[in-house]
Amino acid sequence: MDHEVDTDQSVIVFFDGVCGLCNRVVDFLLRIDRRRILKFTPLQGITAAKLLPPEHLVVLNTILLIEAGTVSTKSNAILRIFRRLGGLWRFGLVFYLIPRILRDAIYDLVANNRYRIFGKKESCRIPTAEERPVFLP
Repeated sequence: MDHEVDTDQSVIVFFDGVCGLCNRVVDFLLRIDRRRILKFTPLQGITAAKLLPPEHLVVLNTILLIEAGTVSTKSNAILRIFRRLGGLWRFGLVFYLIPRILRDAIYDLVANNRYRIFGKKESCRIPTAEERPVFLP
C-alpha cells in the first residue's frame, strides 16, 4: 500500500540492513545508479524511524521507496526504482502488466525465505567512504 510521508524530494530506498539479499540489491543499485538519484537507509535506522509510518517498522520483510512523499512497498517499490533509474531499466516497467497481487505474492515468497537462502548478517551494513554520501543513518 502507498502512504503519504512528510519528506523532501529525495528518493529513499529503505532495506533490511541485516539481510544478505537486500544488501546485494543495494550493491547492485549503487553500481547502476550513475546519476546518484537514490539514497539508502536500513529499516532498522534512525531515518526509517523518523520518516516511515509505524506499521512499516513491525515486520522488516520488504523494500520500501519514498519519492515525492509517497511510500511504495514490495513490487511497486522495485518498479518505481526501475522508472527512476531510466534508460534500459525502464523496460522493467513491463511488469506493471502483471496484476500487483501476483507480483507481490512472488515478492513475498522470496522475502519470506531470504534469510534461509541468502543469509543474515550480525549487524546492519556500514557504508564505505565512497558510499557515505548516498546513505542516511
